[in-house]
Amino acid sequence: MNTPEKQLIEAALFAVDKPLTIKQLQESVLASFQLKKSQVSDILNELDHEYKDRGVLLQQTALGYQFITNPALSDQLSCLWTEKPAKYSRALLETLALIAYKQPITRGEIEHLRGVAVSSHIIKTMTERQWIKIVGHKEIPGKPALYGTTNGFLDYFGLTSLSQLPQLTENQLDAAISSFEQQ
Repeated sequence: MNTPEKQLIEAALFAVDKPLTIKQLQESVLASFQLKKSQVSDILNELDHEYKDRGVLLQQTALGYQFITNPALSDQLSCLWTEKPAKYSRALLETLALIAYKQPITRGEIEHLRGVAVSSHIIKTMTERQWIKIVGHKEIPGKPALYGTTNGFLDYFGLTSLSQLPQLTENQLDAAISSFEQQ
């Protein structure tokens, strides 16, 4: 059933270019309806079900809900964008994978595991993309920064939590880096 509340949620999710949380929906387009969180969640579940086999899907990420194009159509849709998606170096992806799987982790620990120095540019790029942040400082001499991933990282890779990362043994890190390269 298409209620005004459902139409507003659907329209809001189409209109904005970022995920919206239930609270953001309640405080903006739904403010006059006084809906409980569970009611908004029920409407989002209805929308999710209605869009399951369509060209767009409702996706929940760590930052909220958003409509995305169906990943199964990405090859055919790629001709619509003249600009190529950003390519990231293997060094950046290895560093990101280590932070995602080993967090919190220091730059020195990353360098030890990778066997090479971590470029300041790599840390800067991941910080600017809001994929990583300093989550504290290790209690050793020099108090090096501890890095961890952000909700922006989860959102970019279509995850709601770190528990959705593939389970890995130490020898499977290359496979994880490959999965990041495909995003």
